[in-house]
Amino acid sequence: MNAPFKPDVAPNEAPLWDLSDLYASPADDRVAADLEAGRKAVAELNALEGQLEAARADAATLGQRLDKAITAYEQASNHLGALGAYAFLAASTNREDGAAQGFEADIRQKVTTIAAETLWLTLEINRLEEAEIEAALSAHEGAARWRPWLRRVRANKPHELSPELERFIAERMPAAMQWPRLFDETLAALRVKAGKDELTLAEALNRLSDPKADRRKAAAEGLNDALAAKASTMSLVLNTVAQEKALEDRWRKFSYPAQSKHLMNEVDGEAVDAMADAVAEAYPRLSHRYYALKAKAMGLKQLNQWDRNAPIETTAPRGFDWGQGRAMVLDSFNDLGAEFGDRAKAFFDNPWIDGRARAGKQSGAYAHPVTADRHPYVFLNWMGERRDVLTLAHELGHGVHQTLAADQGTLLADTPLTLAETASIFAEGLTFDRLLATAPETEKRGLLAGRIEDGLNTVVRQIAFHRFETRFHDERAQGEVSVARIGEIWMEEMGASLGPAVKLNDGYEHWWAYVSHFVHSPFYVYAYAFGDLLVAALMEKRREDPDGFAPLYRELLAGGGTKTYVEALKPFGLNPRDPAFWAVGCRRLERLIDEFEAVA
Repeated sequence: MNAPFKPDVAPNEAPLWDLSDLYASPADDRVAADLEAGRKAVAELNALEGQLEAARADAATLGQRLDKAITAYEQASNHLGALGAYAFLAASTNREDGAAQGFEADIRQKVTTIAAETLWLTLEINRLEEAEIEAALSAHEGAARWRPWLRRVRANKPHELSPELERFIAERMPAAMQWPRLFDETLAALRVKAGKDELTLAEALNRLSDPKADRRKAAAEGLNDALAAKASTMSLVLNTVAQEKALEDRWRKFSYPAQSKHLMNEVDGEAVDAMADAVAEAYPRLSHRYYALKAKAMGLKQLNQWDRNAPIETTAPRGFDWGQGRAMVLDSFNDLGAEFGDRAKAFFDNPWIDGRARAGKQSGAYAHPVTADRHPYVFLNWMGERRDVLTLAHELGHGVHQTLAADQGTLLADTPLTLAETASIFAEGLTFDRLLATAPETEKRGLLAGRIEDGLNTVVRQIAFHRFETRFHDERAQGEVSVARIGEIWMEEMGASLGPAVKLNDGYEHWWAYVSHFVHSPFYVYAYAFGDLLVAALMEKRREDPDGFAPLYRELLAGGGTKTYVEALKPFGLNPRDPAFWAVGCRRLERLIDEFEAVA
């Protein structure tokens, strides 16, 4: 680990990251060196092409060759993954810089071309019989450690294409990624007129939580205009991404649009549908009921859509400078144990966080794992609000998870979405508990409202997004979906989820246009609800036995992607295939709404 970072900024100001642990600049000699190292690792791997099938009758030899091939594949992934991560990280902080965007596209093209040479590996593995692979893993200890990765490879067997088609799809990926690039650059350049102010997208979305109704309204109406002006472009992007996905899905013989994501997440589609149906069935008891209570508490007959995340209290909510947010989050991680606190602290002691909001920086937040032999980076837009403290905790949860899983190596550390949101949502929950416990009595009603709203945004809103996305892709299969029709589907699903106490004002029909997951990762959004409901069950277990929980929780995170979510939860006595499992999270939200009703 590096020596402690000495920031040039004041300790209470959100930091900028330093990517020089990866590369000093696009011109760094290490860029070319890692490209060459990636090529060499691929060449070493490719020397084994055909030799897996040739050894199928000799379990020990097959095991040895499997181990050697997958190890070379991981080494190539480390070199090429670092390059791809650096290009993305550098570009995401300045989406208006043509040179940064060009470098990202150039690196993506070069990495894809090199990586395309490795496609034979999974295809050849999947030409082996199950019994042959099992015998090889039993005969060679080194090969046996790759069992979880092989499980995922084998799951894709029914959906693989010919080597030529697989290579074509891989090599055209950089061109396909220009659509998400257009989406990102369009939103980064977006400017929102709100009264006398001109805001970035992140600033405008943040202003929807402003205590003053007129400022919220001005930001929302400015967003209406800004998004409407770009709706045709975003519709083209969304339609094209969906069309390209449908084409590939058809060739791979996927039955419905979300199936490929379910396979990647190692989750049954029926389980996701059951969860989504359970949440939709609970809309009246959750979001409909809460927003009616909130409207009453605010002295309104009905909330405007820009009041949805408005603070309940008329006085300005407590703000947090960076130092206060840092302390709050670190205390929460330390509640789990010293190791969790130390791993989170490393992100602050080193320049691994870019928190400062600024023009050109894309909106949102993420934690990027880079590769298992490097450290992760955390990205967010710090505005000093309560929600920013929780976002910091959320992304550091990912970061700590990534550092714990790193010992598995890059291939095995990769965690399906069904578990990837666990650590982040858990950290967010712990931080909220601390915020509530340390808040003055006058702030507790507002904090409770904020926590309920975060829960509704994570569970109810994400399921509404999922249902919107499902309907859009289904209609796209019949032909291009117009801007107006996309808006109709959006308004129907948002209206169903929010209920009669929220008025969907004119202009809101274009707000689908800023949801990046629809473009970058179709059918990702249900993972947030999945993770939140899963974490609710884990938090119940922690309340029952805090001391016994911590080592089991560490083991779950450190396992990365080596276990399915069913296997990972078994030590806690939890069975996510039981419908009652999902009811725990919904009941937890209901209890919070009960508490709010009592104090509101």
